[in-house]
Amino acid sequence: MIAAATLATSSPDREMGINRSSSDALQIDRVDALLPQTQCGQCGYAGCRPYAEAMVREQAAINRCPPGGASGIHALGKLLGREEIGLDPACGRERPRVQVRIVEADCVGCTKCIQACPVDAIVGAPKRMHSVVAELCTGCELCIEPCPVDCIETLPATRPRMLTDESSQSRTRYRARQARLQRIDLQTRSQRDQALSNQSQEGSTRAAVLAAIARGRARREQKKR
Repeated sequence: MIAAATLATSSPDREMGINRSSSDALQIDRVDALLPQTQCGQCGYAGCRPYAEAMVREQAAINRCPPGGASGIHALGKLLGREEIGLDPACGRERPRVQVRIVEADCVGCTKCIQACPVDAIVGAPKRMHSVVAELCTGCELCIEPCPVDCIETLPATRPRMLTDESSQSRTRYRARQARLQRIDLQTRSQRDQALSNQSQEGSTRAAVLAAIARGRARREQKKR
C-alpha cells in the first residue's frame, strides 16, 4: 500500500519533469532557429545552441548577439515574452557580416586556424598551406587571433546575413564538430586511463619480482649460516 501510494504521488511529478524537459527542448530549438548560427561566441557562450539554452532557462539576456542585431533581439523578445532592449555593447556591435581569407603565400601550416574554426570551414594539413572554404565560412573571425603569422584577412561577405539554408548548414556542421571533439576526448581519456592501468600493473609486477628476489636472497643467506 505504501509503495503504491508513493508511486501514485511520484509518477505525476516525474511526468511533469519529463513534459517540462520536452517543452524546454522545443523552446530551445525555436530560439536556436532565430540565432544567426555564426557560432562566434560573442555572446559569451560556446556557440548559438548553448546561448539559446541559457536564454530559455533565463540565465542570459536576449541582447547578447551582435550578428543577430536589433532584428534578432526583437524576434527573441517576441518569442520569449521579454522586453526588447538594445544590444549589449560589451558583446560587440552590429555590423555587416564578413568572411575570412588566408593569404596562402604567408601560411606556415600551423593548423591553429583549423582548430579554432567552429564549423570546419578551413582545410589543410600540418606544415601545408591552409585554405578557407568560402561557402562554409560564417564570418565568426575566431581563426584570426590564433594565427601566429597574421595571414588571415577579412573581406565583405556576399550577403550581410546568412540565408536560412546557410544557417541550417552551419548548425549541422557545428554539431557534427562538437560530436567529433567529444568522441576524441572520450577516446583520449580512455587511452590515458588504460596507460595508467598498464603502468600500475607493471609496477605491481615489478614489485612482486623484486619481493621474490629478496626472499630468495634471504633464504640463501640463511643456508650459509
